This record gives sequence, structure tokens and C-alpha cells, in this order.
Amino acid sequence: MSLTNATPHIVSPRSGVRISIDRIKPDSGGVFQLQGMAPGAQPSERVRALYDSAEDLFLKLASPTGIMADISPDEFAKIYPGNSKNELDTPLEHIFPKAHHLALFAFTLGKEINREIDEQFKGKNSALGYMLDSVASYSADKAAEAAEKIFFDRLSANGQTDPHTRVLLYSPGYCGWHVSGQGKLFDYLKPQEIGITLNESFLMVPLKSISGVLVAGNADIHRFINNYSFCKHCQTFSCRKRMNFLTTKDTKRRNEENNSL
Repeated sequence: MSLTNATPHIVSPRSGVRISIDRIKPDSGGVFQLQGMAPGAQPSERVRALYDSAEDLFLKLASPTGIMADISPDEFAKIYPGNSKNELDTPLEHIFPKAHHLALFAFTLGKEINREIDEQFKGKNSALGYMLDSVASYSADKAAEAAEKIFFDRLSANGQTDPHTRVLLYSPGYCGWHVSGQGKLFDYLKPQEIGITLNESFLMVPLKSISGVLVAGNADIHRFINNYSFCKHCQTFSCRKRMNFLTTKDTKRRNEENNSL
């Protein structure tokens, strides 16, 4: 089946998204790499014990909750400019008009995780606070991957994908999309219904939350050269890793990992 930009787009109401704790459960290797440890390096017994304690707290306190709503390209074109603070040229402004389907998405790990991180730092147990913060950040990233898979599977069930379809999440605050874009995104999606709000700086509360637009389309639309003016300030270049998953082999592997949960 060949999909084109002319594919009819049916906007659905907001719906809750169930992402099980098992699907976003952290793993020590991924968390240690997030902290800057080399792949395969062995942490000390103390660091390993801190990780185990942080994981136990995470499994006890995390309350994963998400919300999603389809949106047409024309409607998203009204949201993306935000408060007119985006960079003059950004990857997403070239990507989303070529998409077959779009959906806004928000997710949170809940208030208790953030409260516990704060309590650990206030109680001068900064080492555990830092580890729990890393565990929660890593798991929120895994929730983004889970949302991509959920959206892809929903489209597939409706016959709206082909072998070349890929889904990636793009978020305000990254790649030239100014964080103030959260304002219009929240006006449309209304994630307040699942307990996520914005502060005056457009940061999400609870802090361990993610939001953005899920973009489904041919893998090629997601590829870009990261030589935009803002790229020189980037410290992670996570876009390179994301683009690696656009190949059939790596996408199949990641999907198999998600399906095993």
C-alpha cells in the first residue's frame, strides 16, 4: 500500500494512553550511560547499591499516565509557531507537512517521583536523589519510545501504514522548537486532565513529564543534517541516535523489544 499526504485525516478525541510500568522500567546500563559512564563499564558496589535503591523507589512511586489526540497538519501548523520564538529554520517545520498522520502526546510519571527526588536532596542524600533523578529521566525517555510504538500500532491496525512508515516524537524545547510552544500544545491537548500543568517558564509540572507531536510518515522525512544554527549548542545530538532507528533493521529490533513487554 502506498500512502500519500492526501490520505484522509480523521481527528479523534483525546484519549488516555496506557503505558505499563514494565514497558518503561529502567535498566542499569542505560541509566549509567545517561550519567556519562562508558558502555560496559562496571560501577562500584556503592553506585550499584544506589541504583538498586533508586529503582526500588521508582517502581514504588511511579504512576505512568499519558494522553494522546490526533491532529491535522493544518491544525498543527497553527500550534507549531507557538509564541513566535522558534528558530528561523527548524527540522520539524519541514517534516510535519510531509507526514501521513500526526498526534499530540503528553506523559507523566506523576508527582510522587518528583517529590521523592526533592526530599532526598533536602535530606542531604544527594547521591540517591541524583540516581533517582537519572532513573526517572531514563524512564521518561522510554515512554517516548513506547508512545511512538503505540501510535504506529494504532495506525497499522487501521491499515494506515506501509513498510516504510516510521513514527518519531518531536518535543518543544528541542531542535529549534521553542519551549513556549508548550502553551498552544497544552491548549489543544489539555493534559491537565492527567495532572500535567505548565509553570511561568513553560516547563511541565510534574517535572518528569514529556510532551510533543508524534509524526508518522516515510522514514526519509525524518532525516536531516544537523547543521542548523542551534545545533552548535546541543550537548547530546540525540537526533543522530533517533535517525539510526529509521533503518528497517533497527526499527524491527526496537519494536521486538517493546513487544516483549
